[in-house]
Amino acid sequence: MPADMNDYFKKKKTSNNMNNNSNNNGGGNDFNNPLGNMGKGAPFIIILVVIVFALIAFKPFTIINSGEVGIKINTGKFEEKPLKAGLHFFIPVLQKIIPVNTRIRLITYSNINTGALGDNYRGFEGGLRRNPAITVLDKRGLTVNIDIAVQYRLKPESAPATIEKWGSSWEEKIINSKVREVVRDVVGQYTAEQLPEMRNQIAAAIEVKVKESVDSLPNKPVVLESVELRTINLPPKIKDQIEKVQIAKQDVTIAVQEKAKAIEQALRAAEVAKGVAQKNRIEAQGEADKIRIEAESQAKANKLISNSLTEQLLQLEQIKTQGKFNEALKVNKDAQIFLTPGGAVPNIWVDAKGKQQRLMGQQ
Repeated sequence: MPADMNDYFKKKKTSNNMNNNSNNNGGGNDFNNPLGNMGKGAPFIIILVVIVFALIAFKPFTIINSGEVGIKINTGKFEEKPLKAGLHFFIPVLQKIIPVNTRIRLITYSNINTGALGDNYRGFEGGLRRNPAITVLDKRGLTVNIDIAVQYRLKPESAPATIEKWGSSWEEKIINSKVREVVRDVVGQYTAEQLPEMRNQIAAAIEVKVKESVDSLPNKPVVLESVELRTINLPPKIKDQIEKVQIAKQDVTIAVQEKAKAIEQALRAAEVAKGVAQKNRIEAQGEADKIRIEAESQAKANKLISNSLTEQLLQLEQIKTQGKFNEALKVNKDAQIFLTPGGAVPNIWVDAKGKQQRLMGQQ
């Protein structure tokens, strides 16, 4: 094709494209549509980008974790019903959601530094708080420091009303003020010397009165778990005096124990002596009974013998004895015979000089 023909068709094609664009723009206005080359899905993409940007910029949602409740505020007004754990949306500028911790919390009153406290959860109300020890005047006006630990938790169902009434510093207004008031009232009834001895009674009284004071608030905004009395810090002079008294009491106790031990030993020795005496008395009584029984037996035997003797028997015994004397005189010529006064049978004293006589004497 000739070169001039190519130029002709190119110019004609360009002219037709320009006429079409003029007709589309309505009456010949020169305007190019930037979305013409993006297709039909362009508006949806733009809307999606805007929504994502709004979510990032305004963040119209919040997540409530377990152990928390959400308080929703509509144009400055607190909603009565708390939000439970989960994802919740709100309208920025007009609405706001505040997460509040409802876990068990601990507040301590102590001058001992135990390091950093609080979990700094979300930077909003940590679970642990530490306050200085409670300074109390005893019954005589002496200064005493009381260390206490209190466990409590915010009541979930009434959390919006509690925060609305007491504000974010509800712990200071409800727990701290009540605890300090009760501790000063209870401890002020005793002297410093009585505090260690009355520790259990004081701890029980503080716990009961703090619970009563907190529960008496409208809607019971706080659930009190426990109140623990940890330490009673007395003035040094009072502490030294109490230690001296305790040492003296210990000495008295030791003396009483030693006295009781001595009395016990004496009673034991007395019981032993009593037992020995009783034993000896029983043995003596037994010996006396034995002698008496033997004497009675002998007397009975003698009586029987006496009853059995007759005149004929005595004469027979005399004859037998006289016969033995006669036999003895045959052997021992030097035998001396003497008569017992009033007796018919002589008694013989034998002076044995020979061998045969000694044998007879032994017999």
